Amino acid sequence: MEDFEGRVALITGGARGQGRSHAVALAERGADIVLCDRCEDSPAVNYPLATAADLDETAELVRATGRRCITAKVDTADRAAMDALVAEAESEFGRIDVAVANAGVSVAAPVQSLTQEQWSEAIGSNLTGVFNTVGAVAPGMIRRGYGRIVTLSSMLGRAGNTNMAAYAASKWGVIGLTKSAALDLAPHGTTVNAIAPGNISTPMIHNDALYRMMRPDLEMPGAQDVEPVFRSLHAQPVAWMDAAEITRVVLFLAAEGSAHISGIVLPVDAGSAARVTG
Repeated sequence: MEDFEGRVALITGGARGQGRSHAVALAERGADIVLCDRCEDSPAVNYPLATAADLDETAELVRATGRRCITAKVDTADRAAMDALVAEAESEFGRIDVAVANAGVSVAAPVQSLTQEQWSEAIGSNLTGVFNTVGAVAPGMIRRGYGRIVTLSSMLGRAGNTNMAAYAASKWGVIGLTKSAALDLAPHGTTVNAIAPGNISTPMIHNDALYRMMRPDLEMPGAQDVEPVFRSLHAQPVAWMDAAEITRVVLFLAAEGSAHISGIVLPVDAGSAARVTG
């Protein structure tokens, strides 16, 4: 993979899961890292979110590579907080070259019983948070004439599913935001691209609440009980994939050599993309 020596990368939702994988991989290739995560649970999300200890652990893994790291407890839905983090990073490291808008949550409920709180959480975390991340880093990238922005959509940003109205709406929105931002920033040396993952093996899918929703016929379903259901969401016979598969695409899209790839949606979804158009 291309060298990121001398680059600075911001990763939102960096405390664990995909965010941690992206952060460590970029650091291993030479980038200094800016990490943020909310580090607190939400009453609208039925599984535990990352903790401050998780964020500290990711920072330690980054620093073990020899790179510098800034961490902050930030809700990406708070634009002022995102602006402040970017200002701190630019003061400390001089710039942000790469931004990975990774933070997000899964909110699962049928549309007829979806609450306003659940809807607002999904849109705030998964869409407004991406907008705030892009909006916060874009001015500096424009000034410097260089930037690589990678957003995280989902295979449900390209197709609907039962119980996922809020989540799918937010992830479809990320695609529209990404394509529009790519056009806005095209004259300024800055690319904006989206990744649409399938089922990635993180706490977002491995939690008791989702297991029970997927297998309501069982009192205490485990991973082996839901594995066939997850597998059915993909075309290839695999239930879930490792975060490293998404990281490989982040590294590709964030590379200096990907200068003329912008406005795309790259699915990493075990063939689910074959079922949809566009």
